[in-house]
This record gives sequence, structure tokens and C-alpha cells, in this order.
Amino acid sequence: MKTTEIAIAELPKGPLTPGHFTTREADLPAPAAGEVLLRTILISIDAAARAWMQGATYRAPVNAGDAMPCYALSEVVKSNAPDLAPGDLVVGETVWAGHAVRPAKGLERVPPIRPLTHLMSVYGIAGKTAFHGLIHVGRPVAGETVLVSAAAGAVGCYVGQIAKAMGCRVVGVAGGPEKCAYVTEELGFDACVDYRDPGMFKALRQACPDGVDIYFDNVGGPVLEAALFVMNERGRVVCCGAVSQYDTDSAKGPRNLPGMVVVKRLRMEGFIVMDFAREEATAQRALEHWVGTGQIKVIEDVVEGLENAPAALIGLLAGENRGKRMVRVGADPVITA
Repeated sequence: MKTTEIAIAELPKGPLTPGHFTTREADLPAPAAGEVLLRTILISIDAAARAWMQGATYRAPVNAGDAMPCYALSEVVKSNAPDLAPGDLVVGETVWAGHAVRPAKGLERVPPIRPLTHLMSVYGIAGKTAFHGLIHVGRPVAGETVLVSAAAGAVGCYVGQIAKAMGCRVVGVAGGPEKCAYVTEELGFDACVDYRDPGMFKALRQACPDGVDIYFDNVGGPVLEAALFVMNERGRVVCCGAVSQYDTDSAKGPRNLPGMVVVKRLRMEGFIVMDFAREEATAQRALEHWVGTGQIKVIEDVVEGLENAPAALIGLLAGENRGKRMVRVGADPVITA
């Protein structure tokens, strides 16, 4: 059997471009013992994928010639593993391809939720990253001020909505007046600051007159630097990502580390969603409740076609998405009675 896959043609030195990818036909072996053949349905498009091209992170680096790794929702087509059967829907690590043979270990069956896109957004890595980072690392208390960067993005849009549901005042940071208006008018944030505005720091102070108790950082760089200045003493900085640093070979700032952390006795803590695997059921229950009550709006950005995956990632890094970006590769399976 053959499949179409997208691989890294050349590792980028600077901004990612379509020329860094190549599309090729690949042979698929029959699943060996403990393996399954998957049909890809939805691919998660994540800024972290760009960081994987820079070297080892919490996973092995991506090298030239490798099929582009990803997290995806797939259907089991053939199984040579005792715990998975054809027709099962699973999420886990795979590659940008129509089909792939993967070890069954590490794949997780998904709950019977429709539409399937919700399993990649609010009930997937995006929503659970927001939940675990804010609840377990940020530890919000009603009445506190929560600042969220990339507020219209996959994780930020849920962080702010969860914080509002918990009784916090929420201020977002986003790129451009249109996105800032969307964050306040559609997502319900109390205020939003445009990081592209030359007067961003003054606007941030005005938006946070009582300071910031929790800063949920998705971008790093100059925005993190500005946020540290407005933090209250013993505030918490939740380090989720640094998207401003991924698509460049010249990282900028912050210049006020460790000074502000020491002076204000701040706690900065990084995390990845897998750290809280034991709390998955708690996160799922809470997210389903908030969606059901309308306290969380599900924000999704679905791009059609495997061939558009490179452009989808490049666009994500440029901030063109609202909510969780994913690529639809295959049709949803037919539901039979």
C-alpha cells in the first residue's frame, strides 16, 4: 500500500516557507505485531512543530528528510494489536500523511463526541493545555487578574474563558485591532491589548490598573518582558509556549530576567499537557460543563486538505488563525446504527 506524505525538504534558517517541505509517495508496510494502520482524519497544527525543527525539545528533533510529525485523530484500518480494532477512533503521534503505520502503544481511543473537531480543540490538547496550565500551574482565585497572550489563539482563547468562568478579571494580548475586538466582544475578555501598538506597554498598564496576578504566556519575547513589569508581588507566570521565538534565528528578550522574578518574588513554571495525564477525566468533565453552560465558546479553524498543511502551519506562525487550527485530511467515518 502507498500513501501521500509531506516531509521536511530542508531545515529552515529563519522564517518557514513552503519550500522547506516536499510531498512524496511512501510505501506502507503491513502492521507488525503491536502496530496498526491508521487513516488520518484531522491533523493538529501547532506552533511547537516549528520549534521541533530547531533541535530536541520535549521530543526528538525533526531532521531533513523526515515525514513531518504531528498529533492527529485517526481511524484504525487494520490492527495487529490486541487492544485496538478496525473502526476505532484514536488520537496520538503520527505524521503528515493520508495513512500511517504506528505502534498501538501511545494511541488513545477517543470518547463518543461529535463533531470530531471538538476532540482536537476544546476537548483536545488545546483545551486541556489551557485547563491544566491555568488550574494546576496558575492556581487562579476569583477576583484575581489574569493576563493571556495569543488570546485569540488555540490555547489562549480557552484560558481566558476558563478564567472568566472562575470569576477572574481577564485581559488578553493579541495582534491588531480586529483581533482585540474579537477577544473582548466574542470571547468575553474584559480588555485586550494590541502587541503591535507602539504604546503597548502604556495600554497594558491601563488595562491592568490593579496589576496582574497570573500571566499565561504563549509567546515569550517582548510581550513576556512587558508582562513581568506589571505583575503583582508573588504573581504566577505560566510558561506554555514562546511562539514569537520559534520562526526566527534571533530571539529577543526578555531582558528583565531574573531581575523582576527576584524583586517581585514571582513564580515562573513551564509545563506540557502530558504532565497532567492523571487529571484528564477532571479536565474533560469541567470543559464539558463550561461548554454546556455556554461559558466556553468552541473556537475552531479547519483547513481542508493535506496539501495545505504547510501553508496552515506557516499561517499559524504569522497569527492568522482564530482558535484551534487543524487540517482535515480524511472524511469522518460513517456512523452506523
